[in-house]
Amino acid sequence: MQSQPKITSVSHRSLVALATLNFFLADARDGLGPFLDGFLATHGWQPMTLGIIATIGGILGMIATPFFGALVDASPYKRSLIIAPVVVVTAAALWTLASPNNLSVFGGQSATALVGAVIGPALMGLTLGLVGQKAFSQQISRNEVWNHTGNVFSLVCVYLIAEHFGQNGIVWLMLASAFAAIVATLAIRPTEIDQKVARGFAKNDDTALKPAGFRVLAQSRGLIVLALIMMIFHFGNAPISRLIAQDFSIQMDSPFQTTAITTGISQLSMIVVAASAPFLIGRFGLRSIFLIALLALPVRGMIAGTFTSFTAIYPVQVLDGVGAGLIGIATPIAVERILLGSGRFNLGLAAVMTVQGIGASTSNIVAGWLTEKGGYSLAYLFHGGIAAIALLLFLFNRHQVAPENPEG
Repeated sequence: MQSQPKITSVSHRSLVALATLNFFLADARDGLGPFLDGFLATHGWQPMTLGIIATIGGILGMIATPFFGALVDASPYKRSLIIAPVVVVTAAALWTLASPNNLSVFGGQSATALVGAVIGPALMGLTLGLVGQKAFSQQISRNEVWNHTGNVFSLVCVYLIAEHFGQNGIVWLMLASAFAAIVATLAIRPTEIDQKVARGFAKNDDTALKPAGFRVLAQSRGLIVLALIMMIFHFGNAPISRLIAQDFSIQMDSPFQTTAITTGISQLSMIVVAASAPFLIGRFGLRSIFLIALLALPVRGMIAGTFTSFTAIYPVQVLDGVGAGLIGIATPIAVERILLGSGRFNLGLAAVMTVQGIGASTSNIVAGWLTEKGGYSLAYLFHGGIAAIALLLFLFNRHQVAPENPEG
């Protein structure tokens, strides 16, 4: 078994700030996030309408993501590309909470989707620039541990605050999280971010300062197939948690507490998954991570579609943590390996996120239609079963999608 690489080229202060950023960004990057569907469902919004809202947001984010990926590659101001979206997303969420009408919901979620599309590539580029390629997979796993821990902390706070202080308490929680995320971002020392490494050049390679042309994305079979796998996976996985939030929020007439429980289970599962990922990658390789993640989704859909009691959410959401948690770690690592030396890491990651966004956004309307025609169970079974296609694609292209680590 390989020993994990040590992160030595960045200060303790910046690493602590990066961990803190990931902790609070969990609540600050998505606004109402998983609570939106439950909140709106209890205000009379129908599954089909909620699906349209999610689809519009997904399409806007999909359009914006490639441009933001190229911006992150070119810009030395990666901290600002995190701070500005946090401010806009928080303002949009507060607008929706204060007045959940057509203008605030559609307008707020559109703004959230547009500016939120830059946070992912900016955070990945900043992380790669801080720790370098050799320690990237280890640091991505650490980021995810802190992110999911922050999510659990936020969910517990939402559950308790909603019960004792109502919606006004949620507002103050969102403001505090956004402020903490901004302070943590500013605490990262910009001089420690290697801008060359952050965009995907090999460290100490002074001969490859000019980035490859955009055609490098279209010429990479591994990147194209990875994007297709992500599109299919997120088409299947994206709507399930949303539908669970709608279903049980209506049944229990408690959108914030119910969503806090269902989402908290998946986040706890993701913490365990993220903490285990460095060992799994080091011991079994990146391909094993993809395989486990792609197998988890069909099982998740089958359980959700077969059992309708509230207790079924526990295995369903644990499997969400396994599938989505591992995919979230494996994808940027795979992109970094595929495009190493091209100088187009953030653009490549943004391109993959764009294609996966097609799957996630179109799935919401399909899920809403299936729910209205055949109930929640039909939607769960259909979206869980679709992952078999992604699994086959991966098995036939695993060497190109998940290449070995060139650093050994």
